[in-house]
Order: sequence, then C-alpha cells, then structure tokens
Amino acid sequence: MNFTVAIVGRPNVGKSTLFNRLVGKKLALVDDTPGVTRDRRPGDAKLVDLRFTIIDTAGLEQSGPETLQGRMWLQTEAAIEEADLTLFVVDAKYGLTPADETLGKMLRRRGKPVVLVANKSEAKGSDGGYYDAFTLGLGEPVAISAEHGQGMIDLRDAIVAALGEDRAFPPEIDEPATNVDLRGEEDLEDDDYEPEYDDTKPLRVAIIGRPNAGKSTLINRFLGEDRLLTGPEAGITRDSISVEWDWRGRTIKMFDTAGMRKKARVQEKLEKLSVADSLRSIRFAESVVIVFDATIPFEKQDLQLVDLVAREGRAAILAFNKWDLVEDTQALLADLREKTERLLPQVRGIRAVPISGQTGYGLDKLMQSIIDTDKTWNRRISTAKLNKWLESQQIQHPPPAVSGRRLKLKYMTQVKARPPGFMISCTRPESVPESYIRYLTNGLRADFEMPGVPIRIHLRASENPFENRKKKR
Repeated sequence: MNFTVAIVGRPNVGKSTLFNRLVGKKLALVDDTPGVTRDRRPGDAKLVDLRFTIIDTAGLEQSGPETLQGRMWLQTEAAIEEADLTLFVVDAKYGLTPADETLGKMLRRRGKPVVLVANKSEAKGSDGGYYDAFTLGLGEPVAISAEHGQGMIDLRDAIVAALGEDRAFPPEIDEPATNVDLRGEEDLEDDDYEPEYDDTKPLRVAIIGRPNAGKSTLINRFLGEDRLLTGPEAGITRDSISVEWDWRGRTIKMFDTAGMRKKARVQEKLEKLSVADSLRSIRFAESVVIVFDATIPFEKQDLQLVDLVAREGRAAILAFNKWDLVEDTQALLADLREKTERLLPQVRGIRAVPISGQTGYGLDKLMQSIIDTDKTWNRRISTAKLNKWLESQQIQHPPPAVSGRRLKLKYMTQVKARPPGFMISCTRPESVPESYIRYLTNGLRADFEMPGVPIRIHLRASENPFENRKKKR
C-alpha cells in the first residue's frame, strides 16, 4: 500500500459505511446504533486509481480515560498518529455538533493533512450541514454519500490534493521473481508425493472463545502493545480485527473475534452481527485457538465451540487462559487433561496449553503448538503407505460381516489435506458401521502422528468392470 488513511468522526456519521465502500466488502459492522465500532480496523482500500490502507475507528465521545469510551478514543488517537492523512467525516443531514468542533480543533493542532467529508449529502435538507462544515476551518468539505457511492471521484481528487501527486502515486518497484515449482501437473498430482511443510508461508490464526475469556489481552501480549481494546466489561470486541506480526521470522495474521455466547442468549441484532463476523473469521483462518477461562473451564459453550471448529475442518488448539489466577496448578492440569480426553473425543489428542495473556506465561509454547498443529493439518501421506497400513488394520481387526457376507476394504488414498481427507474403495460402503470408521480414524491418528486435527474418511463402492458390458447370447 502507498499510504495510510484514518477515518474519524463522532458516532453514527457513517464512518464504517465509508470504510466498507472503500474496501469493496462489508468488513465492518454497520448498524443504526451509535458506537458500533470500538477497535481500529485496517483494510486495503481502492478509490479509482488510488491504492492505500484505510483504518476505521471509534467515534469521539467525551468521557474519562478510565471509561470504555475513553479507551476507545485512545485507539482512535493511535490511528490518527499512524496515518498519513485523516478523513474527518461529519453528518451533513444532522449538522454540526460540539463533538465535531472539538475534533476539528484537535485535528488542526496536529498539523497533519485532513480531508473534510460531508456524508449523507444525498438527504433532503443536507445543504445547511454542508455549509456549516466550512466553519471548522479545515477547508472545503467533500460532499459524498457513502451509502450510495456518490462523490467518490471528488473524494479521490481531494486526497490527491492533500497528499500531493508524489505521495499519492509513488514509483513502482520491480518485485524479484519468485521461485517457481518446475514439476509438471502430473508430478503434482502423484499420490506418492509427500510435500514438505512450508514454514515461510504466512499463517492465519483466529482467536475465539466465550466473552471475557481474555482473547484481546492475549493478542496484545503477543504484539507487545495495547493494539486491541480490553477491559473488565464482557463483550467489548464487536468486529473481527486482524493484526499481523512476526514470530521467529514467520508472518502470523491473527484475528480477534467477538465472544460467542449460547445461541439462545443472543437476541440483539448487533450481537448477531458480531457472532456472524466471528464465524466468518473461523472459516477464513487455518488454525483456530479456542480460549478457555482456566478458572471456569469446560462450560457447555466451550465444548460447542470446539465442536464447531472441528466440523469446519480447522486446526484447533486449546488455550487455558488466566493461569496466573490458579492456585493448585498441578491438580488443575491433571483434571484438565482428563476432561479434555473424555469430553472432546472428536479431536482426540488436541494440543492444550496453559497460558496467561496478562503475564505472558506459556505464549511461546502456544505458538509452537499452533505451528505443530498446522503441520499436521497440511500433511499428506503416500498411497503406498496408506494401503500397507489399511491391510495391517484389517488383519488386526477385520471388518464385520453384514448379512453373512464380510465387507472388503480394497484400496485407500488421501484425496485432500487441510484437513486430511481419505477415500477408501470398498464393497457395500453403506453397510460399513460408524464404529469401524472410528476405529480407522483413531488408527490414523496414532500410527501417522495426526493428533487433534479433524480427519475425514469417505467410502465409495469399487467399480465393476463388467457392469456395463452386454451379456453375450
């Protein structure tokens, strides 16, 4: 991205709507309720021929620094400091308020480039608010409608004028050629090919859990700064916020998500939107860390979240947070291990790490568990090894006989990774009992060291070469 732009303004002026318009996706939550956005949220924006990073922020509300609104404003101030230019959004339909004047004075004192944006200019009676915006002393406002996409060309011209042509359009840098895999498509599709794990590829990790489990505090500890809004209030996080950082030379993209309560308790529209955003983050991620509160672990909602991640096919890791509040750590650790094995049989062997987002205890071990689980999630096993293994499994425990005829498992291959998926060619696949499939699944976990990741086994009937051949008379 060439430069960074922050969107600021008082609550409910349309900042998140403009953010979604510029990124071309509905990334930020939008609702008529003031103060929906709390954390600062970055995105890749496109405006005609401009390419830049855009940051959505919380609205200015006059309050003390110890309050939630005060902490939200600290996040907005950090975005203004980080940005090269600020889009100051006012509501042309409603007109100016004392909060707009306060924010205008603050932006003038900072001396950074500012573009004044009069949103909702398509509304009847918006001319008065548009002309009032001149009194802020930030130049001529740009009349737009973020909802309908009006005035985007004028906004583009105002950004270029504020930054200058050289800053808005820096010279392009030729990127070095990337390494190309010279193997042909036939080699790539070879069943006996076992690719090595690429530990240089960026890794997407979602952090999920019940409200107030310590998800945002955990990510802040990883980053070494107060990047995400935290506090004793449950349900502070609403949007799913992504942050990037390096761990031992590898880029990690983490997604902080809203806490997910039981479905029956989620009644408000805004909370439903937050939960839906969290679910999208799970589907987009590769690894998912489910944060448990170590002081009250294994609530029903915790188990349902683990089951959700397993059904989505993601690599799951358990993090027992707030370990610094535990007194008898050895007794609790033994109890957690027993409950993990007993209550989560669908992800047998899942990696579980005691941590403290407040003190930083166990974070390196958690990151190593994430990497190890991702390796397992990406693993491929050659067809030759699988068929030798399948033969040995049938010798140890033959498939059952159904209606007096024994089932035969003839051939096995891995059809996909992420998560590992296997296909077994057999006779009468509809008659193979679930218990035998579980036996094979547990055998795969144990013999090929695949703990904790979802394993999919698909059965299909073997083809009969004589099925379509006409009978000779």
